[in-house]
Amino acid sequence: MRRILAVDDDKDILDVLQYILEDSGYEVETLSDGRFLFEKINAHMPDLILLDIMLGSLDGRDLCKAVKATDATHDIPVILISASHSVAGSMNQKGAPDAFIAKPFDIDDLLTAVKGQLAAA
Repeated sequence: MRRILAVDDDKDILDVLQYILEDSGYEVETLSDGRFLFEKINAHMPDLILLDIMLGSLDGRDLCKAVKATDATHDIPVILISASHSVAGSMNQKGAPDAFIAKPFDIDDLLTAVKGQLAAA
């Protein structure tokens, strides 16, 4: 079973993501505080990370760059999710996410993006 780590500071969003993804056959871990991202990754080694951009005082884009810059995690696909930001201009830069989904997201679009990134990994 493929493992997904969903990171968002909004508990309701995490609950929705977890429900949708588990219903689609994925094992899902959630995290509401980005400061513990690498601890959670090391404990569960996800096959994919869904990462909100606005995580309180943290920026998910910076966390994505850190994931991509770390030897042990740089191959894990990262999909950034945001209601207020676009990453279109930075998709080809070093440390860029593998995909971006805007909130509110369509369930089919979310699942298509997840499937596509897991197939490419």
